[in-house]
Amino acid sequence: MTALRGLAAANEAPRREGPSLGSWRWTMRQRMGTVRDALMEETTGGEDEWLAARGGAAFRERNTLLLRLGTLGTRVLEDADVPAVRAEVARLVADITHHAQRVRDLAYDDVEMELGGSE
Repeated sequence: MTALRGLAAANEAPRREGPSLGSWRWTMRQRMGTVRDALMEETTGGEDEWLAARGGAAFRERNTLLLRLGTLGTRVLEDADVPAVRAEVARLVADITHHAQRVRDLAYDDVEMELGGSE
């Protein structure tokens, strides 16, 4: 996910006080918006019963990640403890990366089922 890589790169940019910090905050907020948009466009597929539970779990996980993004968006703009915010953004990036992998695995399993798998 390109948006997620952009957010991670902006989060890892060197921290500076003053106007540069304001610029960092605004850049982070914009990058978080693109990640949010990418998560909103996500589909879990999986119409088969055996994938339905995993698809539902992925959908709930996505909603939790979206809530965390929203809460963190406010902190990025306002919180004075920038290192703590950066650490939380890094955790969120890792969690979204894991979520994206689970969604890809779900899509792969759906295709494998349609093609008959390896059996």
